[in-house]
Amino acid sequence: MVSATVARNIAGIFGNVISLFLFLSPIPTFITIYKMKKVEEYKADPYLATVLNCALWVFYGLPIVHPDSLLVITINVTGLAIELFYLSVFFYFSPTQRKVKVGIWLIGEMVFVGIVATCTLLLFHTHNQRSTFVGIICVIFISIMYIAPLTIMSKVIKTKSVKYMPFSLSLANFLNGVIWIIYALIKFDLFILIGNGLGTISGVVQLILYACYYKTTPKDEEEDNLSKANLQLSGNEEHAKRVSA
Repeated sequence: MVSATVARNIAGIFGNVISLFLFLSPIPTFITIYKMKKVEEYKADPYLATVLNCALWVFYGLPIVHPDSLLVITINVTGLAIELFYLSVFFYFSPTQRKVKVGIWLIGEMVFVGIVATCTLLLFHTHNQRSTFVGIICVIFISIMYIAPLTIMSKVIKTKSVKYMPFSLSLANFLNGVIWIIYALIKFDLFILIGNGLGTISGVVQLILYACYYKTTPKDEEEDNLSKANLQLSGNEEHAKRVSA
């Protein structure tokens, strides 16, 4: 019979693989940025938020805070490295004003993590106290991260289209939450359970919306025709303006 430790490690490894897929999902965005040589309307906010989230979870998983959490450290160190790479690309192709903003936010995040680490080590002296303090902070910030998809979900409902909510990412988000819930239940970890419980709920809602609005999503051909019609209409309007002028 498989021991609890082995089962937990297996769940953690699967969680690492699925989480890695989620961390790598923005690659097409940065390929586009690289090709355009500019960031245009893309925002750095999600990547800045993920950097802070990963840094806090890395600290949470350290032996001085929450022992036996190696797989929590591995995926969050990996995620931290990936997100910093994304931000370096974003920073390179951003105008000066946005570079300053990204730089200030990164410095602010490093200072915040440093303050959390200092308070944890100086004010709390047992693993239980430290993991509780850091765990609460981690849950607060991961909750904020899960608020972000609400804008996409509301857009799906308004447009009755799942074009901007890819099924693969919604499914991966759901599976990632489920796997880490299993991980947290095998050797009970309240904070990983809460954080990934929110992720699972978010994934379930996204999948339900996908099932509801998949059939009403315009196909590529319909979108092309609509774009051509809009373009023609815009051209006619512009022509009319020029004639009237």
